Amino acid sequence: MRVLGVDPGLTRCGIGIVDVAANRRATMVYVGVIETPPTMALEQRLLAVSQGIRVALDVHRPTAMAVERVFAQHNLRTVMGTAQASGIALALGAEFGLTVGLHTPSEVKAAITGYGSAEKAQVGTMVARVLGLAEIPRPADAADALALAICHAWRGGSGADFDKRSTGVAHAAGDTPALRAWREAERTAVRAR
Repeated sequence: MRVLGVDPGLTRCGIGIVDVAANRRATMVYVGVIETPPTMALEQRLLAVSQGIRVALDVHRPTAMAVERVFAQHNLRTVMGTAQASGIALALGAEFGLTVGLHTPSEVKAAITGYGSAEKAQVGTMVARVLGLAEIPRPADAADALALAICHAWRGGSGADFDKRSTGVAHAAGDTPALRAWREAERTAVRAR
């Protein structure tokens, strides 16, 4: 499974692509950040984000896409830009016929670190470890995009059974502690709904 992860934003939009094997081993294919200056016109910034994601889709041909779910923040301007960039990613995913998953930050943190309230540094460290990288991808948006892609693949990757009775979460033999923690975080979220 090849997954494109998108950490949406207007100033910095992280893009990370990973290949994940049936045994859940992940390998980095590409990582990058699309940057646009705040002084640029909004429509030009959105165009730049769109073009950057499209190039990644054209060159690397992922089979799925993961996008960070937009959540309410105190800064309305920031959340609006994030939502706009997210919409661009979602539309491109549909255009390319991809299965697109939306994942909350706590869901991604739980999948990668085993703890839904992990700090960005912990996520970056675990992304580097999971992918066998010598260094943490920088800036944090790049590491976050890779984390999204890994989370998506681990959550619904090949070889998983679906247990709708309990949580609606994919289960597979040989789950890692991080995957078990993710399942528990998902159970809590399902009960809270």
